[in-house]
Amino acid sequence: MSNFADPAILFFIFGVLAGFARSNLEIPHAISRFLSLYLLMALGLKGGFALHHSGITSEVSLALGLAIFLAVFIPIVAYFILGKWLNKLDAAAIAATYGSISAVTFITASQSLDQQGIHYGGYMAAAMALMESPAIVLAIVLANKARAQQSTGTSTHTSLSKVLHESFTDGGQLLLLGAMAIGILSGDAGHKAMTPFSIDLFKGLLSFFLLDMGLQVARNLSQLKRVPRLTIVYGLVAPPVHAMLALGICKLVGMQLGETILLMVLAASASYIAVPAVLRQAVPEVSPALYMGMSLGITFPLNILIGIPAYTWLAHYFM
Repeated sequence: MSNFADPAILFFIFGVLAGFARSNLEIPHAISRFLSLYLLMALGLKGGFALHHSGITSEVSLALGLAIFLAVFIPIVAYFILGKWLNKLDAAAIAATYGSISAVTFITASQSLDQQGIHYGGYMAAAMALMESPAIVLAIVLANKARAQQSTGTSTHTSLSKVLHESFTDGGQLLLLGAMAIGILSGDAGHKAMTPFSIDLFKGLLSFFLLDMGLQVARNLSQLKRVPRLTIVYGLVAPPVHAMLALGICKLVGMQLGETILLMVLAASASYIAVPAVLRQAVPEVSPALYMGMSLGITFPLNILIGIPAYTWLAHYFM
């Protein structure tokens, strides 16, 4: 229950309630975008400062390797499972959404670990960055394959090189990696100088951003009326299954507790920003209501309210 006493989580719940009440409370898009970029910048700096101290150790390499494996394995399995009941393009879009990650879920989880005094390596921010793009690339490859199999002559082939460029030059991801590099280069002096910005303000701005996310969740729930029931079930079941997969692998290789929890959270999360932005252009045949309704209407609140404390408890129990 301590998760529900966290001001950031309470602001999220407040935002959901305000949205359901049809309040005119609204965070301007420009401010919401600023908050998103601030959180990524602060997280990147934190990871960079941690890497400056630790260097690229075997532990760091193992965590990053596991992150890449999960980012490739999850969307492939999701595609072949969903493809048995849905058309291939819908399956590819959902697989990309659930194979990628939610940065805000990760940030909320890292704050929860800080509050509980559970140590984790700041380099996990790099793991998060590495997990964002593989699912997008796989989805485009699978979508192009599906179009070729349909042979309708009406679908356009999406250039993989264009998608790769968009994925790796996305503003948020680029800022995260750039801030991490700056953290590594500036070291202790940079950490001292940036503490008022990247640490002292972090909790308050995260709470403000989660308020906005709560409002968006309430408004996106209506989209679930237009998606098949099977996908709603998938949106509820897939996150804990993916988290347990990550837990099993981490236990097998002897990963530390904090890193295990964050890998579980990353595996369980679904993208609602980066992947939908690419899919709208690359797979226009699929309605955004499908993957946006699932990720933002089901999986995001599930992870924020229940998932993070549940994954933390499970990791404690099994590790």
